[in-house]
Amino acid sequence: MIRVGIGYDIHPLQPGLPLTLGGIRIPHEFGLTGHSDADVVLHALMDSVLGAAALGDIGVYFPPDDQRYAGASSLDLLENVARLVRQAGWRIVNADTVVVAEAPRISPFAGAMQSAIAGRLGVTAGSISIKATTNEGLGPEGRGEAISARCVCLIQSTDEP
Repeated sequence: MIRVGIGYDIHPLQPGLPLTLGGIRIPHEFGLTGHSDADVVLHALMDSVLGAAALGDIGVYFPPDDQRYAGASSLDLLENVARLVRQAGWRIVNADTVVVAEAPRISPFAGAMQSAIAGRLGVTAGSISIKATTNEGLGPEGRGEAISARCVCLIQSTDEP
C-alpha cells in the first residue's frame, strides 16, 4: 500500500535572526520567527509525512506552547517523525518540496538540504527534492515578509501483503 501526504508552512522574517532552511544555516540578513528554529522546509515535510501516515500533524507531537521545543532543531524533530512513521509500519519513499521566497536564492543550498534531510529520514539524497520559486512580488513572500514551503511525500507500507 502507498499513500501521499501534503504539508505547508509559513513563518515571518525578522532582521537579525539566523535563517535555517532544510536543516541548513543560510547566510541572510533576515531569519524566520517561530517557536522552534522556524524551518518551514522541515515543518512542511514533517506535516506531509505525518499526514500520509494518518498520524496527525507536527503540532500534535511538538506543541508550540511546550517550552521543551523552544528553539529546537527541526532536524531533530524530523528524526523523531521518521521514527514514528517507521513504528506505524511505513517507510518514506520520496519527498518533493518547493520553497517560496524572494530572497535568498535557495539553489546554492539545495544539495546540502537534500543530504541533511536524507540523513535524518534514512533515505538516499536522491529521494529528496528541494526547489524554489518567488511569488512575483505578491503576498507576504513576495513582499519579503515571510518564507513558505509546500511538500508532498510518498510513503509505502512495510507490511507484507
